[in-house]
This record gives sequence, structure tokens and C-alpha cells, in this order.
Amino acid sequence: MAKSSQHILDFERPLADLEAKIQQIRIDSENSDLDVSQQVEQLEQLVAKRRQEIYANLTPAQVIQVARHPQRPNTLNYIENLCDTWYELHGDRCGSDDAALVGGVGAIDGIPLLMIGHQKGRDTKEKMARNFGMASPGGYRKALRLMRHGDRFHLPLLMFIDTSGAYAGLKAEEQGQGEAIAANLREMFALRVPMIGCVIGEGGSGGALGIGVVDHLMMFEHSIYTVASPEACAAILWRDAKRAGEAAQALQITAQQLRDLGLADEVIPEPPGGNHAFPKQAVAALKKAVLCHLEALQALSTEELLERRYEKFRRMGRVLEAGNDGNP
Repeated sequence: MAKSSQHILDFERPLADLEAKIQQIRIDSENSDLDVSQQVEQLEQLVAKRRQEIYANLTPAQVIQVARHPQRPNTLNYIENLCDTWYELHGDRCGSDDAALVGGVGAIDGIPLLMIGHQKGRDTKEKMARNFGMASPGGYRKALRLMRHGDRFHLPLLMFIDTSGAYAGLKAEEQGQGEAIAANLREMFALRVPMIGCVIGEGGSGGALGIGVVDHLMMFEHSIYTVASPEACAAILWRDAKRAGEAAQALQITAQQLRDLGLADEVIPEPPGGNHAFPKQAVAALKKAVLCHLEALQALSTEELLERRYEKFRRMGRVLEAGNDGNP
């Protein structure tokens, strides 16, 4: 799929050059009697092969670029394509309706769910309106209101995680940002309905955790989940944000790394080229995974569901202490 030059990632440049060459050959052939079909086919095969090679060997720093790609499907893209019906719900009932965090009731293949997710926005105007997906305390209180609504009406919850972090401005701190996120963490452990979450792009710090205490956490292959952005980490550790690539390697932030650590439950494969190039395949893959795990979770009793959720997060808090023999 051809992309606008401003959205071509640096490591995708060789692919873009080959695709431009193919396009030029096709244009030139229109003014001649030459048969270029075989040449074009060979070049297209070469593009597919190189795209496969590139995306199979991305570094953590390159994965970050893919996760932040401006054309990557966002929360509302997924909701609109997954749902048979969708009704957005607004407001935290305390005077705020944060556009950075959206939610509502929808149905996937006739199954009703309550869906919540971060929404970054596409163009500059929308990004400003949605504060680049960085939610305020009102956003997390709206999310909690909707979670309780789902719990009350026995609606499973589906979370779309895609934020660089919670808004860290002075106003957000004055309104209780830390308290709002902490309240969500506490309350989510007690919800009596199945909860599924998916990191669709970038999962940043407490901003992601505010809707991330779920029974089954999925991550798209080229998404990230991190306690702090690599740029912030590099600035803190080495006082040099340019060392973000080094920090990304050390932070273990990719989907496969987090799956190996037991922090993510599942990695959803992406087509070579990423979800930004093939959004329909991304929607289909997510739908299949959601329906599969929703069926399994709904088969559990409330007591089993709560116990599994508790044990899942207890396992994340294990501490390894070295004994006298040097073994854990």
C-alpha cells in the first residue's frame, strides 16, 4: 500500500523507493507498446520479500515508530468496524467529559459489550481537541462510571489502550490525577464481569494502567507498553533524550518481550507492513481474538473470575531473593 511521503518511516524508505519505481514503470508503459507485466511482478515480489524481512527484524526503537504511526488504526476506528451497533456515552457526572478517553455500549456479532479506550486523534485539530490521547482525571472518572455501568448491567468490558501517558499538567494534578487512576485500579479488581484489554498502539505508564487491569491483556505485535517513554527514560538516566533507542532496548517494552515476562497474555500478529498499512486485517484479527477469549471468560463463575484476576496480578509482583548459594 502506497503511503504519503510524510508518513514513510525511515526504515521503510527502500520499500517506498521500489514502489515508486513500479509506479513509474507503469506510467511509462502507458505511452509505449512494451509489456512490462513480468518486470512489475518481479519488483512486487521483491517488495513483499523485503517488507517481510524488515518487519520480522524490527528493533525496539523501530517498533516504537510503528506503534506511534499517525495512520495506525485508533480506538474509534476499531469500534466502528467491529460493532454492529455503537452508542457513545459521555461525561463523568462531575462536570467533565474528557475527549481523550471515549466509551460506550456496542455489540459485536450480537454480543453486547461496554467499550472504553484512549483516542489520540488524526489531524492537528483533533489531536488538540483530544489532548493527544492523554486523559485528565475527568477521563478516568468517566471510565470508572462506565465500568460500573457495565458491571451493573452484566456487560463484558473491552478496553483499547493507546496513550503516551496520563496528562501531567498542573490542572490535572490539582484535580487529583493520581487519585483518579488509583481508584480505577482498585475498583477494576472488584468488577464482576469479564474484562479484555488490547494495546493497539502505545501503552504509557499509569495512563494506560487506568483502564488496564483486565482478565486478558492482548498486544498487537508492533505495539509497546512501558512504565515511561524511552525518551523520558533516557533523559532521566543519561540526561540525553537522544539515547532513547538504547533506553527502549533496556526497558523491554515490545509485545513479545512483555509476553515472555508474563505481563502480556497474548501477542496478536500484524501483517508485514504493520496495521497502519492493512487496517482491515487488524480489525479481523482483533475481532477473532476478542470473541475467542470472551467466550472462555464468560464460562467462568464470578468467584473464579475474580480469583483468576487476583492471582494474575499477584504473579506480576513476585520478588526473587538470592540465597546464600546464589540461587533464587
